[in-house]
Amino acid sequence: MMFRVPRPSRRSMTTIATLIGVVSAAIGAHAALNKRGVDALRGKDTAQVGTATSTASRFALVIGNGSYPDASRPLSQPLNDARALSAALRREGFDVDAIEDARREDILQAVERLKGRVTKDSTVVLFFGGYGIQSGRESYMIPVDARIWKEADVRRAGVSIEAVLDAFKDSGVQAKLAIIDASRRNPYERRFRAYSHGLAPISAPANALVLSSATPGKVAEDGDGENSVLVGALLGSISSRVVSADAAFAKARLAVTRATGGAQVPSVSSSLVDDVKLAPVTADASAGTGG
Repeated sequence: MMFRVPRPSRRSMTTIATLIGVVSAAIGAHAALNKRGVDALRGKDTAQVGTATSTASRFALVIGNGSYPDASRPLSQPLNDARALSAALRREGFDVDAIEDARREDILQAVERLKGRVTKDSTVVLFFGGYGIQSGRESYMIPVDARIWKEADVRRAGVSIEAVLDAFKDSGVQAKLAIIDASRRNPYERRFRAYSHGLAPISAPANALVLSSATPGKVAEDGDGENSVLVGALLGSISSRVVSADAAFAKARLAVTRATGGAQVPSVSSSLVDDVKLAPVTADASAGTGG
């Protein structure tokens, strides 16, 4: 017995062809939308990477020490200075790690944290306000937990400024800027056999700029202002939109010298080979300088 397979009508064939066309068009449109979405995401990622890699990293370690048990009274200016300078640097795009009344371990840990974050394109600012002491032709930041009875204790309990700057250099940091407002009268010197007025000359490592509150070997007396004379002048330099670190430090040095009638002359040591910007360059500033 033979069965005849029904042959589809012309109308059925037309309907099937139409359905196949509609499905194909939908699949094609969906694929095109997906491709545009992927391309858009890739473009967004590329733009983000380009922006991230085109901006050099800017970091600051700001230390303000005021509560020294062996001092006759607490220092108020270093804490005010650290807070004001931290705020100013953050406005200029710096990632600031600020610590107050730092123990020796606090300072060392902060340096290690910063070393773990910097790159070869980084600019790093170190600020220290408090007591500084020279020993063996080297200058030391004095933590609040320092126990100093003789000059040898300075090297054991203090943190060498030169050693910190060298640590940043060894980490490959592009530029190092240091502001050391610590040329105060040594509160421990009555225990020493010899006096150690002020700080020793601070040697700037490669591509570094160091601003100290007084000439080496000289003492800077605290005034009655909320901020020290040095930091007050430096804040004025930053707010005036001086973009070069060299220019900002030089302007602050001149301002302090004039404000104190020459009694306090800050020291500047430079080994910079790059034009380091303390404040970012705006479009107006670039137009004004022809850059």
